[in-house]
Amino acid sequence: MKKNKIIVLAVVVIVIFVATAVVMQGGKTIIRGADESVITNNKEDNINVVDSDDYIVAHQQIANLPMENLSTEERDGLIMMREEEKLAHDVYITLYEKWGINAFNNIAKSELTHTESVRYLLEKYGIADPVQENTVGVFSSQVFSDLYNELVNKGEESLISALIVGATIEDLDIKDLKELSLKVDNQDILEIYANLSRGSRNHLRSFSKQLAKQGETYSAQYLSQEEINDILNSSQERGNN
Repeated sequence: MKKNKIIVLAVVVIVIFVATAVVMQGGKTIIRGADESVITNNKEDNINVVDSDDYIVAHQQIANLPMENLSTEERDGLIMMREEEKLAHDVYITLYEKWGINAFNNIAKSELTHTESVRYLLEKYGIADPVQENTVGVFSSQVFSDLYNELVNKGEESLISALIVGATIEDLDIKDLKELSLKVDNQDILEIYANLSRGSRNHLRSFSKQLAKQGETYSAQYLSQEEINDILNSSQERGNN
């Protein structure tokens, strides 16, 4: 009888533990997995948090915006960003497998929605998708194939190198989106680019916090150091969706 009571008690403890995987804390819902990764709708208060607004749903945001004439520069920019956002996703997935750092896994999920947002625009405007398969590390552009290999090789050298690679990718994304936006007047493209830029700034902040844990800071590679500092010294951003 005593043995049965012990078994029942053990089962109750396990049930309570599982139930607390979803925790109500301070008026916000936090979903925790066994690996302690966190996704929340509130302001980031943990270095592994990815704001839910970074998981962009393009269809909802631009479904009612008009289809406008597309310039060659706008077309080429969409094709480039489709693979550039896939590059970020693929590198982060690979580095997560290497280092097991939750920030890579969480941000990779966000990057997947980013590249899918650009794919939606490609479909809307009847542009051939450069991503013919979703295999990690496979790109239509040799430039992105080479960059993927270069970044992964660098990121596998050490954890600090991996985090610098993450920050560098976001640095590049922000720079490219900023330059492309100057050549765009289509409302739907500008809307998506603005959201991708916001997500990249948030991701840059996350990688910077991870680097700070390692006693390191990120130095600008594509933007100016002043621009990087302005981003890192500002708060996590929320979207309008």
